[in-house]
Order: sequence, then C-alpha cells, then structure tokens
Amino acid sequence: MKEQLVDSLISIGAVKFGEFKLKSGIISPIYLDLRIIISYPDILKNIATVLLTLSQELQFDKIAGIPYTALPIATAFSLASGHPMIYSRKERKAYGTGQMIEGVWEAGDQVLIIDDLITNGGSKLETFKIFLEAGLKVKDVIVLIDREQGGREKLQQEGYHLHSAISIFDILERMKHLKQIGEMQYNEIYDFLQNTK
Repeated sequence: MKEQLVDSLISIGAVKFGEFKLKSGIISPIYLDLRIIISYPDILKNIATVLLTLSQELQFDKIAGIPYTALPIATAFSLASGHPMIYSRKERKAYGTGQMIEGVWEAGDQVLIIDDLITNGGSKLETFKIFLEAGLKVKDVIVLIDREQGGREKLQQEGYHLHSAISIFDILERMKHLKQIGEMQYNEIYDFLQNTK
C-alpha cells in the first residue's frame, strides 16, 4: 500500500523539483505539495488508511490535525477511525468564543497529532505548546512524509515519538526506479537532505 501511495503522489504531481523556500527558511531542490490531495478523494482515503494502520498500537483520546494542510488528512482519519478530532488555531479568534483549540475536549485528554510532513520539527513543537498549555497531553505524532532533515531526532530529544508512513527517500528511490529522475539529480537531492539536518 505504501508503494501505491507513493505512486499516487507522483502521478498527481505532488512531487516538484526546482528551488522552493520551506517554512523553516531552507531553500530546497524538492517540494512536496500535499495541499493538492484534497482534490483526490481516493488518495485522501488511502492516506487515512495508511495512517490508521500506523496508529494501531498508540493510545489516544483525540486526534488533532495541524492547520492547514493536515486538516483534511485528520478529518479523513477521524472518519475512518471514529476518533473525535480537534485542532489548534494559528491565531486566537477576535470574535465568538476566542478559543485557540476548536472542538470538544477535556484537560488530560491524550492527543495524537497528525500532520502532512515533517522537516526539522520546529513547527510541531510550537503546536504542542498550545495543547500542553490547555492541559492536553501529547506523546505521538503521525506524519505522511518524513523529509529526513532532523525532525524525528528533534522530537525525540523533547520526549515525543514520530511515526511516518513514507520517507522522502522512498519517493526518490521510486522516481529513480521509474526513470523520472536520473542518478545525478537523485544524488544532488540526497546530499542536500543529508547536509541540512
């Protein structure tokens, strides 16, 4: 199923090459545009199934998608698993309830974080802080793709566990196998990823 998912992401053009500025500020020769998966319900469903399999041994009360790309993924996961979903806002609402966390939850609930990918882990830790300050517990994070740029290690240092469905190297290996990228391009991207941890 993992290879099928990788092939699906490649076929819809979610893997792009060029020069892309990441949220971390790094200029990357590869970009994973996972925002487009919302237009492919079958792929979104498959992603939810793969992530659900990853979560089988984990203990949690609620799931939380990180805005914005992971919200549809977390919603699909919630529908597939039956687990209730919450999410943290990027900014406090200036109207209505003014809450930072949307959904129904109680202090002490264990939250499984769901995100599309991880680079260096910095944005995950910012999100955890919002949940922790509200009295929620966070231990595990599930991502579709690990960019292998130090995120797993950073979370581990802070006491969190990362579970990823796909490594960026799974995608690169598959594209090389399908002759969609050559050896030179593969090596350049591989070296970039190894040197930007």
